[in-house]
Amino acid sequence: MVSRRGFLQGAGVASAAVSSVAMAALPEPVIQTSADTQPPLVPPNGRPYNPVVTLNGWTAPWRMKNGVKEFHLVAEPVVREMAPGFKAHLWGYNGQSPGPTIEVVEGDRVRIYVTNKLPEVTSIHWHGQRLPCGMDGVTGLTQPAIPVGKTFVYEFVARRPGTFMYHPHADEMVQMAMGMMGFWITHPKGKHPHIDPVERDFCFLLNAYDIDPGAYTPKVMTMLDFNLWSWNSRIYPGIDPLVVRQGDRVRLRVGNLTMTNHPIHIHGHEFVMTGTDGGPVPRSARWPEVTCDIAVGQMRQLDFLADEPGDWAFHCHKSHHTMNAMGHGVPTMIGVDHTGLAGKIRKLIPDYMVMGERGMHDMTEMEMPLPENTAPMMTGEGPFGAIGMGGMFSVIKVRKDQKPGDYKDPGWFQHPPGTVAYELQGEAPAPARAAPPKPAPRDIEVQVRKPGQHSH
Repeated sequence: MVSRRGFLQGAGVASAAVSSVAMAALPEPVIQTSADTQPPLVPPNGRPYNPVVTLNGWTAPWRMKNGVKEFHLVAEPVVREMAPGFKAHLWGYNGQSPGPTIEVVEGDRVRIYVTNKLPEVTSIHWHGQRLPCGMDGVTGLTQPAIPVGKTFVYEFVARRPGTFMYHPHADEMVQMAMGMMGFWITHPKGKHPHIDPVERDFCFLLNAYDIDPGAYTPKVMTMLDFNLWSWNSRIYPGIDPLVVRQGDRVRLRVGNLTMTNHPIHIHGHEFVMTGTDGGPVPRSARWPEVTCDIAVGQMRQLDFLADEPGDWAFHCHKSHHTMNAMGHGVPTMIGVDHTGLAGKIRKLIPDYMVMGERGMHDMTEMEMPLPENTAPMMTGEGPFGAIGMGGMFSVIKVRKDQKPGDYKDPGWFQHPPGTVAYELQGEAPAPARAAPPKPAPRDIEVQVRKPGQHSH
């Protein structure tokens, strides 16, 4: 449920001071606490456009005032449910991490009020935007920091269409590690030569956290060894499916605000990269892919035709990014015989389980005792059993009978007879094997005569 609450804060400065009279007229911030994917926000006024769907998120409403679109973001501590039964104490905007998606149209004048309810100063950088330097949001360089309890105003024209992000440029490592980020979409004001219309338009941010089992707050000094890899601060099985109608043209907007790259991979279809945070990609520069590597600080816009019905995996192709809560110092136990050892260890540790001697898949089906508020590893369940994936993973559900604009989960795909891999009954044919290596050549003795005196 979306609730509303007002904030009457003291005046701040982005490019100019805001009077107490103006503060009393602030647009009311909308606060969202649900982690479910909210329906697209059809624009109630201004230029029309086809709105996006923020995966496990929502779009910020606005008000029109004298031809300006006004938004209100509140930077504040939030509690984010990252997966069912697992919550994190993060920082975000308007009750969520990431904050709400901002949607505008090319040419719109936009005014954003930013109220700081964090325990320290902050700012907002509008990543990828063309705007006046004083609105760029870099603390100390382009503006003073937003003090605790104050409200600043950012105002500029959305000059070019595309997909952008917003995040702090104040104590950046801490505040982004705590989840402060959000998406910004600028739709084209009319027909664009490099932007095709689509029926379904999804967006989400890649983010990473280091949260110890049983803990609630991320470690903000972690640089590489993160243990939770998420989409919009959700980890599978807490990430909603991307539901589309067969034949829909689909757009996926993915922004990376982690500290490493992510090869995002789709099953069953091919996409083309049609946009970056630098703008639309000319048609002559596109080619089909099934995996797109998205580097730190980049956004990639991927378009595809959903013409293959089914439940298709969609994930980061770095295998440890689809694990959840994975330790880095776990020894490899494959091939180690635990016979008799487990019983002896249980005398000292009653809950001890044999793990890893045949690989890691068994762990997906175990119900291991875990500390309170800990995300279990790879626990997603599908129609045929354990999926064995977590973290940066979801499912694109393509359905022939899904109605236009309907994003409800249709359940698992009903496979036509004869189209599911099955167990062979009887003897398997002999497998083809590589030819044995040729015998090594016999040893040849080589005699070397070193030169002596110079002579002919």
